[in-house]
Amino acid sequence: MLRILWNSKSGMVANQDKLDSISNNLANVGTDGYKRVNVNFKSLMSETLNRQGYPITENGGRAQDPYTGTGVRSDVWTRENTQGPLIDTKKHTDLAIEGEGYYRVVRGDGSEAYTRSGAFIVDEAGRLVDSRGNLLYVEYNDGFNSNNVNLSENNLTVDKNGNIFKNENNTTVQVGRIPVFNAFGSNGMMPVGESLYETSEGANLYEVQDSLIHQGFLEGSNVDMGKEFTDMILTQRAFELSSRGLRTADDMWGMVNNLRGR
Repeated sequence: MLRILWNSKSGMVANQDKLDSISNNLANVGTDGYKRVNVNFKSLMSETLNRQGYPITENGGRAQDPYTGTGVRSDVWTRENTQGPLIDTKKHTDLAIEGEGYYRVVRGDGSEAYTRSGAFIVDEAGRLVDSRGNLLYVEYNDGFNSNNVNLSENNLTVDKNGNIFKNENNTTVQVGRIPVFNAFGSNGMMPVGESLYETSEGANLYEVQDSLIHQGFLEGSNVDMGKEFTDMILTQRAFELSSRGLRTADDMWGMVNNLRGR
């Protein structure tokens, strides 16, 4: 009887975790550069029923002894890094990545983070920053740095390789390049909020060479609303099934207690 209770409980907990991931995806369907997360399930330990003191008949020629599981658990959340749609904004400071990788940004305290959101603006110092003021990391050419680059939305051009050009006095000068980075492994980049990621402990970072940057575009979320709602219905039904198992076990337990009371 206790086994039924614990199996049902584990199913409810695992499916609640799945529902949390779905709600997270739906909440970020309009977030630039968001990558949907998914939750997989793993079976807990199984054990054979053919043991001393357990009320079961002999094997009877079966190829395998009967066994029972002990429930299920949710696995770690994994991020689906498929390409999101490119949305034409015609804003010169909007930059979308086609392919893998993340922009590097430098926060106010000097720490580094990474993002797929390319909704940048030019601050008062003429530098590219995100909406929270984090500075976009740029590899500047000789003679330029973040203090004297003096960019504006009207004089800024970025080609598909990430090279930044400044148009001034009818002259075009390359001031630097925007590198794109990634980490090995599906969990090499861990979300820390506000569309930012940090490298997980021990992750190896590398510079991506074959991704393209599109000026005047933003990458939309790769969340498929139809798939999320379908998964939500299936997960709710699985949660309901586990809860019914719990109620059935409770009813059986109550019947046993009533029989003993009489």
